[in-house]
Amino acid sequence: MSSPQEPSHTPTQSAYDVVDRRLGLDRRDSADGRNTALERRRGPGRRRSDFVRSAEEGEMTNEQYLFLQAINAFKTANGKPFPSWTDVLEVIRRLGYRKTQSSQVDLGDRAVDWAERPDAAANVDVPSNLEDAA
Repeated sequence: MSSPQEPSHTPTQSAYDVVDRRLGLDRRDSADGRNTALERRRGPGRRRSDFVRSAEEGEMTNEQYLFLQAINAFKTANGKPFPSWTDVLEVIRRLGYRKTQSSQVDLGDRAVDWAERPDAAANVDVPSNLEDAA
């Protein structure tokens, strides 16, 4: 017979265990605890940047507005309501953006950082010899 201080059965763990948020644990924290510099959640002492705040409030910078217009033009020209990430990168490259500085994002071992010359070609056009074959 079990004593009154011991439970009569052992509770089972399920895949849907609830984390008590009052303990300060956050289920969204990364498993390795590394900060990638991409987190947008705010907490004590973390504020939105002017760049993010103005866009969320509907006041875009010229850069944000140009990007939005370029994405909309791409969607219209190609009949794609939801462009892929490759499509988005193509639009960014066609706007003149190039990777010229080291990254401010920590992706760990998942990706190798690199840089290119500011005047590098966009490399998004179909080579002319492939256009002739089509």
